Amino acid sequence: MFFWLLCSAVLLKAQTTTMPSTQRYGSGLINIPIASVLPHMMITGTYSGFFMDLSRTIEIDVSGNETGFGPPIKHFSSDASVTLGLFDRVEIGTTLQSFNERDLGGNMWGVFGRAQLLRPQSQGLGLAFGGRYVTAPNFEDDVIYQPTRLGVPDKRFRKSYVGIEDVHTQLSLYGVATVHIPGFDQSALPEHDLTFTGGYGSGMFKDGDELEFYRSIDSEGWFFGSAVHIGVGNSSVLTFMSEYDGFDVNLGAQFDVAGIRIGAHYLAVNYSEPSGGHHSEYWKPKLAVLGSVALRVRGKPGLNRPTLMERLTPDTVVLPAPPPDTVRIEVATLPPADEGSLVNLCLSTGETVQLRLTPEGDTLIGPDRIPLNTLQPVLDFAGTYAGTTQWFVRGDPISFEDRIYEKMVGEGPVDCEQIMRVGQHLGVGLFTPRNADRPFET
Repeated sequence: MFFWLLCSAVLLKAQTTTMPSTQRYGSGLINIPIASVLPHMMITGTYSGFFMDLSRTIEIDVSGNETGFGPPIKHFSSDASVTLGLFDRVEIGTTLQSFNERDLGGNMWGVFGRAQLLRPQSQGLGLAFGGRYVTAPNFEDDVIYQPTRLGVPDKRFRKSYVGIEDVHTQLSLYGVATVHIPGFDQSALPEHDLTFTGGYGSGMFKDGDELEFYRSIDSEGWFFGSAVHIGVGNSSVLTFMSEYDGFDVNLGAQFDVAGIRIGAHYLAVNYSEPSGGHHSEYWKPKLAVLGSVALRVRGKPGLNRPTLMERLTPDTVVLPAPPPDTVRIEVATLPPADEGSLVNLCLSTGETVQLRLTPEGDTLIGPDRIPLNTLQPVLDFAGTYAGTTQWFVRGDPISFEDRIYEKMVGEGPVDCEQIMRVGQHLGVGLFTPRNADRPFET
C-alpha cells in the first residue's frame, strides 16, 4: 500500500511556491521548517555561516547558573547540508555542522527528513511532520553533551544539570502547517505569493529553556514565520522572511536566480544589549550568510528555476450568439371565392366588359372575385348613356349628317357586338346597328 502511494505521488506536480533553503535543514525559512517539500529528484546543496565577536563569554556551574566571565571569542561558524526531494511528498537530507579536533568537540553531523501529509493545490493549507537528528559534541571527558541551536559545540550545553530537567536536543520532532496564498496581483505590484507557517516541535525547538545563558524567552516548542515571495523576471524569485524559532526572532532575504541562491539573515534580533555588552553567543544579534544551489536530476537535468504558485486562468464562458429576430408572417386564408356567373356588360363607351354575378345579385370584381358592394366607392365605370347632359335629359332633337334625330321613349337591352359608333354629339357617342345603311333611319 505504501509503495502504491509513493508511485501515485510521482505523477503529481508541485503546485506551491519554490521555498528558500534554511541554514542547516533543507527547505524552509531561516531555521524553521515549512509544510512543503522539494519536488521529486531535486537536490539542493547549501553552505551557510554567521559571524561571532564577543569580548567576553559566560561561565556556569553544574546547575547552569552564571558564575563569571570567560575569554572572548571571534570566529566564523559555518554549516553545510545536502537535501533530496522524493515523490513530491518526502524530503531527506544530511547536515554537517562542525569539523573540529576532538578536544574542541569533534565532528557534528546529522540527518533530517520531512513527509507531507496534506499538499495544497493552487492555494490552501499544507501539513507535514518531520524530524532532525544531530550528533552530540564530544570533548573527551565523562560529560554527555547536547548539540545547540547554533550548530556549534559548546561545553556549557550538557544533557544533565543539578536541579533542572535534562536537556534532549539530539532528536527534534515536529509538526508544521503552512498556508499558501497567491498575492494581490495588481498592475502596480509585481507577481508575488505569501506563505504563513506555524508548528510545534521538541528537542531544539524547546529544550534548554531553563538555562539563563541559552535563552532569554522561549515558547515551549511553538514556532511560526511568514514570507513574501516576489517574482523577478521569468526565472528568479526574491524572498523576504521573518520567523520565531522557539527562542530567536530572525529576519532574512534570499534571492534565487535560476536555481542559484544567495541569502543574508539577521539572527536573534529580539534580544536587547546588556549594559556591559553582550556576553552570550545565543543572545547577541548575528549576521549570517547563505549560498545554495538547486539541481534537477530527473527529466532535463540542470539548475532548477524557481516558480511562484500556478495562476489559474479564470473560466471563460462563451455564450452563443442570440438568434436573429424572427418575424412571423401569417397569411390569412380566405374562404373559397364564389365563382358566380359570367355576363357581358356593354359600357356607354361602346366597350364590352365581363363581370360575374352571384345568384344574390352581387357583382364580383377582379381575379379574387370580390363583391362590388364591399369595395365601397373605389371603382368608376362609364355610367349611363349621356349621363346628366341637359340635351339628353330634356330629350332635345339632335342633328347628325344633315338629318334630325329624336329621343326614343323607353329602354331596351343593347348588345355591344351588334352596334357600332358612327359619330358624336356634344361629346356623347352616337351608335347605330352594324347592318344599318346611310342615311340612318330617324
